[in-house]
Amino acid sequence: MMIMIRSIIRPEKADAVLAALMDAGYPAVTKYAVAGRGKQRGIKIGEVTYDELPKVMLMSVVNEADKDFVIQTVMDTARSKGKGAFGDGKIFVSQVEESYTISSGVKEPAVEEVAA
Repeated sequence: MMIMIRSIIRPEKADAVLAALMDAGYPAVTKYAVAGRGKQRGIKIGEVTYDELPKVMLMSVVNEADKDFVIQTVMDTARSKGKGAFGDGKIFVSQVEESYTISSGVKEPAVEEVAA
């Protein structure tokens, strides 16, 4: 089975996470610039409240067997020093039912085929 991992992280951590994934053998990543807020409901600096903060979303599709390793790589690299901090991000995991390569039109199996 294929798994989609969407990681929403601090923008300043994006290059380090991308490098860590590349070094670990997972170069296929889609990167989005996004904005949002979590439980902290934004941030207040003086009299100004910023409801949405800039973040980066990294999206990867990996084999289910690699899921825990990829998640741990992202968490270890994206976490602020020590135990982490509010705003470090969130990781969402979901199953991939199907995928298609646009250039060839080939449907790729979402379930890995086991050699008999």
